[in-house]
Order: sequence, then C-alpha cells, then structure tokens
Amino acid sequence: MGGLVERLAHFVLLHRRLVILGWALMFVIGGMTAAKVPDRLNIDFSLPGQQGYETSKDVLEEFGNGGPTSNTPVIVTATVPEGQTIPDRASDIEPVLAKLGEIIPGGRIADYFSADEDLFLTEDRRTMFAYVYPEEFTSFDYAPWEELQPPLDEAMENTDIDWATTGYGKLSEGGDSDEESSLFIETMIGGLGALAVLLFLFASLLAFIPLLIAAVSILTTFLVVLLATYVMDVSFVVQFLIALVGLGVAIDYSLLVVNRWREERAHGRDNHDAVVIAMKYAGHAVVASAGTVAISLCALLVIPVPLLRSMGIGGMLIPVISTLVVCTLLPAVLGGIGPRVDWPRIRHEDKPSRGWSAWARGVVRSRWLAAGLATIALALLTAPIFGIKIGQARTESLASGGTAYEALQTLHSGGVAPGVVSPIEVLLTGPEANESAGKVVAAAEATDGVYAAFAPANEQWRTGDAVLVDVIPNAETVDTTEAGIVDTLAANFEGIPGVVGLSGSGPTIQDYIEAVYKNFPYSLALIALVTFLLLVRTFRSILLPLKAVLLNIFSVAATFGATVLFWQHGYGSEQIFDIEATGAITFWVPLVIFAFLFGLSMDYEVFILARMREEYDRTGHTDTAVIEGLARTGRLVTGAALILFLAFVALAASPGTEIKVLATGLGIGILLDATIVRAVLVPALVSLFGDWNWWLPAWIAKPLRLEPHPRPGKTLPVAPPPEEPELVPTPTGSGRPPG
Repeated sequence: MGGLVERLAHFVLLHRRLVILGWALMFVIGGMTAAKVPDRLNIDFSLPGQQGYETSKDVLEEFGNGGPTSNTPVIVTATVPEGQTIPDRASDIEPVLAKLGEIIPGGRIADYFSADEDLFLTEDRRTMFAYVYPEEFTSFDYAPWEELQPPLDEAMENTDIDWATTGYGKLSEGGDSDEESSLFIETMIGGLGALAVLLFLFASLLAFIPLLIAAVSILTTFLVVLLATYVMDVSFVVQFLIALVGLGVAIDYSLLVVNRWREERAHGRDNHDAVVIAMKYAGHAVVASAGTVAISLCALLVIPVPLLRSMGIGGMLIPVISTLVVCTLLPAVLGGIGPRVDWPRIRHEDKPSRGWSAWARGVVRSRWLAAGLATIALALLTAPIFGIKIGQARTESLASGGTAYEALQTLHSGGVAPGVVSPIEVLLTGPEANESAGKVVAAAEATDGVYAAFAPANEQWRTGDAVLVDVIPNAETVDTTEAGIVDTLAANFEGIPGVVGLSGSGPTIQDYIEAVYKNFPYSLALIALVTFLLLVRTFRSILLPLKAVLLNIFSVAATFGATVLFWQHGYGSEQIFDIEATGAITFWVPLVIFAFLFGLSMDYEVFILARMREEYDRTGHTDTAVIEGLARTGRLVTGAALILFLAFVALAASPGTEIKVLATGLGIGILLDATIVRAVLVPALVSLFGDWNWWLPAWIAKPLRLEPHPRPGKTLPVAPPPEEPELVPTPTGSGRPPG
C-alpha cells in the first residue's frame, strides 16, 4: 500500500495544477448545492416488519394521519377564568376547535365535545385538553403547533379564555426559546475552534491548509450524498455525520500528513522529497485508517433498518472522500505553496515533542500502574451502562419554562396523568370493529397503569371498517421501563375481534429494542471481525489489531456509561445545562455515538500504532517504539481530539435536549479516548506485551502475503531500517517536480 501511495504522490506532484483545478471545481459545485441536501434527506425511523411501525402505517393509510412520524399528538389546552367551567363556555370553545380542524384538514381531533368524555377535563373542570393528530410530515421544519397558533391567538384576543399548545414535539423545542439550531453555524464555530488549535499546533499559516482540506472534503461529500438521494433514501442523520465527523476526520488525516511533511523538511529534505516520504508513511496510515473505518461501518448495512443503513453509507463516504482529498489535493498544495505558507516557522519538527517524550517514558516505566489505573477508570465509567434505559427524554427534561411547559403543568396539577403526552393507539378493522371498540376501551380501563381510554364516534376516528381507540397510560411511555405496559395491553386485547395492533411512542420504543438493539451485537461482532482482519495487514501483527478492536469497544462502552450518568441520572445535566435527568437515552443517540466514535477512535489508534510499528521496524525495540511513536503522534492526536471536542461544544449549544445529549456524549467520548485510552492505556499495554505485539504466525501471514514474525523466545534479528523511496531528483532542489 505504501508503494501505491508513493506512486500516487509522484503523479500528483507532476500534475498538481490539474489536481488543484479539479478539486476547486468540486468545492464550488459542492458549495452551490450543499443547501439543497437537507431538503432531500429522509426522516426515516422506519422499522420494517415491526408491529408498532406496521400498525402506524396502517393507521396512516386508513386515516391519513397518526403515521410513523406523527403518532404523538399536539395537545391543545383551554383554561377558563375562576368560577367558570369548560361546559359553561362551550359556545366560545367549540368554534375554535372547529377552526383547528379546518387548518389541518387531514388531521384528527379528540376533545371533550367530540368524545363526550370528562377525561379531557381537569378535576376542577376549568381546563380542557384536546388531541390533534397532524398529517404525516417529512421535514423537521414542519411544526403543526405553529399552524394551530393563529386561531388560538385570535380567540385569546376576543375572549378571556387562555389557549395554549403543548405535547412532546412542542416541548422538544426547549420551551419558547427563539434559538434555532443551525448545522452551518455550528460547523463554522467548530471550524473557528479548529483554527485556534491548528495555529497552536503549527504556529504558522500552515494551519489553514487542514481547514481547506476539510472544507473541500465536506462539500464534496455533501455533493455525493445529494446525487445519492436521487437513487435511494438517505437519513437526516447523515448531514450531522458529514459536517462534524467530516470536519474531524479530514483535519485528522491532514494533520498527520502535514506534520510528517514538516518533519522531513526539518531533516533537510527538499520539498518534493518531503512530500513523497510523508505520503509514503503518513499517507499509508491515512489510507489504512480510512479503509478500516469505511469497510467496517458497512457492516451496519446488514441490519434491515434504514437509519442504520444510512449511517453505514455516511460512515463509508466520509473517510473515503476525505482520503481522496488528502492523498491528492494535499500533496498538490504542499508541493506548490507549502513552504511559502509555513511561516513564521516558530515550531520545528526535527525532534520529537519533549513533553510527550517525557510522558511516554513515564508510562513505560510505570506501565503496570498506568494500565491498571486506566482500566479501573474505564471500568467505573462503563458500569452505569448496565442500567441504561433506551427511549426518549422525559418531558421535565425537555423544557423548564414557557407556555408549553406551563400548559402541561396545569394539566398535571389538575389531576391529568403524565402519560397524556404519550397515548397508545389501538387500530381495529373488519365488520366487528365498531362493536369491538367498546370492548377495547373496557379492557384498557381495567388494566393497571392506564389513566383512561376513549373511542370517539365521529368519522375522524371511525372510517369504513376501521376504528381507532386511544389509551392514555398513567406514566409517560418514553423508555424501556414504562413501555412495558404495551405488552400488557396487547395481552389483554387478545381474543377481541378486529384488533390489528398498537402504535405510538411506547410501541415505537419496543420496536427499536427488538429490531435494532437485539440485533446490534451481531453487527458489532461483524464490524469487529472485519476491522481485525484489515488491521492485521496494516500492523503485521495479531495482538495489535485485537487490542485495537477491544479498546475501541471498551472506549465506546465507557462513553455510554458516562452519558447515562450525565443525562439519564442527571449527574452533570442539571449543573451544566440546568436540565433535569432525562430518565432515558434517546433511542437513536447511542447508534449515532457509535458511528462517530468507532471511526474516530480507530483513526487515533491507527495513527499511533502505525508510527510505533514504523519505529519498531527501525530499531527492533518495543519500548523505544512506544516512546518515539507517542512522542511523534501524541500532540497531533490530542490536538485533533480538542478540535472535535470544540465542535461538539458548539453542537451542545442547540436548544433541543436530544441534540445536547448527542453532543455531550460525543464530547465525553472524544476526551476519554484521547486521554485515558490513547495517551495511557495504549502505550502501557504495548510496553507490557513487549515482543508479543509483533508476533504474526505464518498461517495468517501467508494468505495476507506478509512476512511472518516469530513469537517471543525465538532468535529475532533486528530489522534493518526501511528503505527510502526512490525519489525523482529535482534539478534545482527547489521542491518543484520535474516538468
């Protein structure tokens, strides 16, 4: 692989103007079309074959609403002045509710008047709530509560009745905050943070080159994704992967190559030779890392869930395109203007970092202590993962103020159960559906944990041979614990003719547990196996790839555990964000965290171990390889991690709680991986295992076309220094390639 990258570097240097022109064209086209990508992405949480999802689809087909993306209703509340009751003001309230039906003609409404049920009233009968199931939506920009607001505002101007909207979707916006989450702004903030770190690392204008590479990589990836949306569905999650992971990956790869280029220049190489050698070694590490991450994340495609498949596609495109840019545009730029922008050259790379050299020597001297303490720390952080609850955040953690929050608190104080925000819908079809609806209501009301059940008799809830019954549980069915009532209800409905299934937030959570989390270990095993095999060829070792895979899994597990502590239990969320414990981790967040961290952690692992392997080949001594390898890469890995951490801090500024959970989880993971794992545990374990690190038996080496390495105890000559590449001489030594 190193020879192929080396030949590519020669080719690029000979045609660098053409290469730069080609990528400039991609940059311009990508910039012009990037804004179109979000509109083409799919909000697809579908779970083909799962009971709750399939029932939601049936509801959507029969009624035109309540489908997979709109099965949680908007809750409209009306409160009359003291001394009055809702029935007293029926003439003022019913016309407003009728207008709501006109605004969302394909929607479905249930309230005190249409269902003729006191369950829609608080105990003092001063406040009423109504369910409004909107039409199916395909964009996060769709906010049905905003469409419902004008007639409510008009009613409040003309009467003394207080109207408001609430519900899980409205509360997820973070109350009445006017802040809007902007992926572009967050990426720009992350870019500014990256620039500050790069200026510190390079202490020259060279800091702008990795940002240039990242910009070209990100916009090109967006362009490729845009084209892909015309032939397949791509999830909205991919845009976050591209913008933030793309920023980190492209900068990581650029850092490694640029730093090696400076190192070779500091050793007296002319510019042309420095670029070629940097690409031979650092470029080879980049290709190995990107290939490992891209191919291993393709294992997500084996799970028949569109969200995971899109994450697999996004996870593949990001490192592949970033590597293409780094292996072509970066050497072209370095071969041209590189020496001129490396100004002022305050920091020199002719010697390893003294600070990291001292740190590495300390870890090697105290390797047992370092490995033990790091393992204990990770184990303690991993422990909370065994109590993780998958689902959605509880409403009290979504907002702590605003009209939506106050409206919900009014309902709760009036005796309405918290489960009002997460009703469970029961679909019945067939000739006996209307008669069976009453039996379903009775069976539901007799079930422990149910607050109320109803089945309005109007055409919005009964159409043809289809009938809907809504069940309001006592508790919010937003996590794996409370969603258990879904199974209880399903069991109680057995034998009632016409019952098709249950839908809503509770059934959706159970669907994800069944379809994703029960199958994910198989996907993880496949990812681990593919990664291991690819790294065996990269490191020419059995133990190093095995350790890399296990540490990656250990690092991600510790991140999940820390996220559970921080958010699910509130040890950090209240102190930093003034947000109460969520009680659960949003069902899609662990999947996105895994996709981010697995790739980034593997990048760091490959960068460090590839340099250690190179130093071992040069010296034949493991401890020397550990010290030299960490001294050369420690600063880069830490700087790269800090860049990503700042990007995730910017993302955490978004008003939505779920995005904050994602951002803090990623930030915690990056810090853990770059400090405890890569700076302590990796060098300590490599030093502990000694020559076993490099053992490669013949039965594995032969199929991979590698030279076997004997196990410890056998005579092993010191490996000769690696041959320098055959460099094309430059006539003037000016750094310009011939021609």
